[in-house]
Order: sequence, then C-alpha cells, then structure tokens
Amino acid sequence: MSTAEAQGTRPGPHPAPSTAPDGSHPRPRPTRLPGLDGLRALAIAAVLLFHLDATWLPGGFLGVDVFFVVSGFLITTLLLRERAATGRIDLRGFWTRRARRLLPALLVLVPSSVLLARLTEGDLLVGIERQVLGAATFTSNWLEIAAGSDYFESTAPQLFMNLWSLAVEEQFYLLWPLALLALVTAVRRPEVRAAVALAAAVASALLMALRLDPDSPTRVYFGTDTHLAGLMLGAALAFAWAAPHRAWTATATWERHRRTVAGVALAVLGGLIVTASETSAWTFRGGIALASLATTALVLVVVERPGRLRAVLELPAARWVGARSYGIYLWHWPVVLVVAQDMPEARGSTAYVLTRLWALVVTLAVADLSYRFVEVPVRRRGFAGTAREALRRLRALGTRGARVIWGVIAVVTVATLVVLLTAPDRTSTEELIRANEAALTRQDPAPAPSTAPSTTASTAAEPAAAGQDWSMPEGREVDVLGDSMVVASSHALRYYLPKVRMDARSNRRWSAAGGLVDARGDGLRRAVVLAFGTNAGTDAAAVRRSLDAIGPDRMVVLVTLHGPFSRIDADNTELRDLAQGRENVAVADWDAALDGTRGQLQPDGIHPSLTGAHLYAKTIRAALAELSERRTGKPVTLKALPLP
Repeated sequence: MSTAEAQGTRPGPHPAPSTAPDGSHPRPRPTRLPGLDGLRALAIAAVLLFHLDATWLPGGFLGVDVFFVVSGFLITTLLLRERAATGRIDLRGFWTRRARRLLPALLVLVPSSVLLARLTEGDLLVGIERQVLGAATFTSNWLEIAAGSDYFESTAPQLFMNLWSLAVEEQFYLLWPLALLALVTAVRRPEVRAAVALAAAVASALLMALRLDPDSPTRVYFGTDTHLAGLMLGAALAFAWAAPHRAWTATATWERHRRTVAGVALAVLGGLIVTASETSAWTFRGGIALASLATTALVLVVVERPGRLRAVLELPAARWVGARSYGIYLWHWPVVLVVAQDMPEARGSTAYVLTRLWALVVTLAVADLSYRFVEVPVRRRGFAGTAREALRRLRALGTRGARVIWGVIAVVTVATLVVLLTAPDRTSTEELIRANEAALTRQDPAPAPSTAPSTTASTAAEPAAAGQDWSMPEGREVDVLGDSMVVASSHALRYYLPKVRMDARSNRRWSAAGGLVDARGDGLRRAVVLAFGTNAGTDAAAVRRSLDAIGPDRMVVLVTLHGPFSRIDADNTELRDLAQGRENVAVADWDAALDGTRGQLQPDGIHPSLTGAHLYAKTIRAALAELSERRTGKPVTLKALPLP
C-alpha cells in the first residue's frame, strides 16, 4: 500500500497562519503524525500473514482497509494543511509527489518479478500483459473486472494480483484533490465537509452490499466505487480533525470515553481479522465497513494525544515496518508465488512452514533495499535529480563499468519484453481441466438434466439396488459429483473405478450439489461421492441439503479440501462434523493424504498433478472401502493397481 508524503508527515511549504482562508483557527501541527507508521505495520502484518496461509487469521485481508483509512486521512490532512498555509492547493506538485512515491519501486518490481516468474514457473505469466498494463496505468482493478477475473479462484495465480488495491488508492489520489478543492470552496464549515465525506463512505458501503453477487464478489471488492468506504472515512476524519474542536476531542465526553473507544475499536478490528471470511456475504455487507470504522476510531485515538496505544505503535520495530509498508506490500505477493513454485511443499509440513518463513525474510529484505536505494533517493531528489546522480556514479565507474551497467539494463529490458510477448494464454492446470472437460463431454454428448450447467461422463444410469447394500461398490455403481478437482482427476477415477459416472465442472460450488442430486432422483447410483468447495469453501446448509436428498440408504463420501487458503482447516472440520452421526457417510481426507508428499499438485497448489490425481482417486476408493467395512463388518481388500 502507498503511504503519504514522507510517511504522511510533510507539512505545508510555509508556516500556517493564525487564521486560515476559510475562517478556522488551525492549531500548530507537529511535522509528523505519530503512531500511524505503527498502524500501517499492523495492517501489513495482517495482509502478510493472510497471504502466507495463516489459517488462524482468515480476515487478514482486512489489513487493506486499514491502509485505505490511513491513506484517506493522511492525504486529506496534507491537502488541508497546504491550503491553510498557502491559500491554495498545488495539484501538479501533489501529483508529482505521488508519482515520486509510487513509481520508482513499481518500476523495479515489474521487470524483476516477470523475469523471476519466467525462471520458476511459466504459469505465473498467464495474463501478464494485462497485469503489466494495469500496473503501469494504475487501473489493475478495472482491467481485472473487465477480464472477468475471479479474485477468489486460484486456478490461474496472478503475479500482480495485489496491485488492485494500489490502483484504487491511485485513482483516489487522482480524483480526490479535485473533489476536495470543490468541496472546501463551496462549504466553509469543517463539520459539513466531514458529513459529505461520511455520506460518500456510506454510499460506497451500501453499493458494495447491494451489488454483491455472493458467488462472484470480485466486482464489488475490486471496484473503486464499491470499495471507497475506508478512504472516505479517513477523509471525513481529516475534515473533522481540521476543525477547531479537532474532531470533537476537546470535550469532557471524549476525555471520559477515550480509552473505551480505543479498546472497543481494537476489539472490533481484531475480532474481524480473526473471524471474517472472504467467502462470507456478511464480510461485504457490513464487515469491511465495520473494520474501516474501527480503524477510523483508532486513527483518532492515536493522533489525538500520547497514550499507551501510541507508545506501542511508536516502537522502533513498528515504525521500521510501517515506513517500508509500501515496498513490503508490493513485493510480498510475487515473492510468495515464486518461493512457492521454487520450493513446493505439502501444506502444514515443517518444510512448508520454513518456505513461508523464507518468503517473509526475502520480502522484508527486498523491501528494505527498495526503500533505501530506490524509494528514498527519488523522493528526496526527484526523478531528474536521481537520474543526474545515477549518471554521475556511472561516469565515476569509468567506460567499462558504465558499459556493463547499460548492458545489464538493456538485457533486462529486452528479456522482459520477450517474456511479455511469449507469455502463455492459460496455465497448465487450466489446460488439463479444459482437456478433461472436453473428454467428458465427448463421452456423453447428452448429459442428464441438471439445474446447473455440467459436463457428464457416464454409462447407463444404475439406480441404487433395492434394500441396503453396503458392500464395496464397483465403479459402475458410483456417481461422482464435483468441481474442477474431479475434472482434473477424471482419468484416474476411471482407472480405479471403471465405468464410474462423473458430473463435474470447474468453478462449481456446494450450492450446485443439491440440484445435481435432485436431477437424478431415483436414478442416482448406490454410492455417491461429493467433491465441492474448492472455489468458495464448505457451505454447511448446502451439504446438509445434499445429504438429506441422497438419503440414508446410499453410500456417500465427502472429499476434504486442500489449497493455499486460510479457510481450509475450518472447511474440512465442518465437513467432518457434517459426516458425524450419519452412518452412511464417510470422509475421503484428500488434505491429510498429501501430508509428507511432493509432486502431487499442479503449480497452483490446489489441483492434483497427473500423479496426484491417482492419489486423489485412491483416497476416494479407500473411503468407500472404509465405509463398507464399517457397515458390513467385513474387511475389504483393495487391489493394488500400478500407475498406468
């Protein structure tokens, strides 16, 4: 995330007059707003842990909204200070400072990440031309919306996925100074200005809630119009803070309740970070707005006066991280992806934890180098001054040294362009799923009716036999309903369960399962495998509905999930709980089957590789055998089949 000018601390170019042009009487301001670096440190820590797969922090992505509030407050405060000091706002100077702050690190990030991705995993380059264009124009969010990208679907990992929020902020930086100038010209009272900004925040939050598609929340999450609440809440606080009463803190009521406000705000924000889910509609229908409101309260408490909270946020470590938060945010996601591809490990293993720690160390190191040698020099000297200094140092190296440096720059530039021009259109996972879906369709061009589009491969439907037969089913007695995990494993499922019938399609969710079961009615086979949840997690109500529709007289297997999502453990626990008390239901623990293995997954860390598909199919077959043994009391011997 971006930070304000010189970490949001730069005052106007001249001392503030005793009376501002709008009639208010601004108090002397410190040259730095203390505690906000610490808030940025907390925000980037939450985002980092979320992307490093900390399952105990499912709402870590709300750190982005903490950044939004802080940025809205700082930028508005800077603009108001400048107008109070000079009677005007230098728009050109403001936008130039923003460019100095944002562009240098970005210009290093993009080619470096593109070349590293090419060396580690070509799948990371899918859609890279669009991503680079978005990075260069700060339009990543709208380009991804137009392309139909799904932020919450990971078949195609995006190297610069994190730049969507930078785009939202930069669009705010571009348009807000114009709106602010019009507002302060038309409205004299700071309280009214704050009310206008607050109304904009409420409107954006309502728009997010009303326009939300629970099955595809990317539009409202990425949209500047629908994700503006945090920035505008910060702006509203800045307007109120600029008033003589300093956001109504010069009152006895504030004095009595200041600590309570801080405690409640911390509890609300912390509670949301450890409980909110990116797959929950409530997150978008109030959760994000509530987190932004709690952050606004924390900002007010921190900047209003010294206290214990400010003292903690002013610790040297917090200030160090906060000062580098922009670079950390830029680099962390490409580093996580590259490290994950270079050192793929089973989730939950010791090696997996070590690779995540290594990604953290690399991120902090690169961000520090970027801060010291790229961001600070350009911010201090400007683009022209930095270029002159670079040329001076090149001349000091001599002709040979200068040629080497220019040669490296030329090679990197050409190599980056070549990679961009030759980037693949689809990931290897997408190619596999696409081919398997086509193969399934060819095997049954006229699938059974369903309430949702599907791809089906089947032999003639064989309904459950009369009575309750709990013996180990043959493949021709098994229905497999699911999402892209089934599609990716279809060849292995046919191998271990010959003549199995599959109805699977990528991007399917648990909400589709009940309709698929209902469409078959009595034609449902006596063993049913349900494999959903990759895209949106476990939907307990939908699982119960599906199990109830299948009934107690058929064998049912639920397949656990695996992937780089913080929700995985909770999803799998919920599946196991749903299976409890149902004697005809068993769990195929795909997640546990991957422990201690390597090479079983596609580069996305979710879908099985060619060999992993066989482990997936064997895990399902073993669950059917376990269920048969449990119900019949007779051991089942599974024939060992060699890999084809």
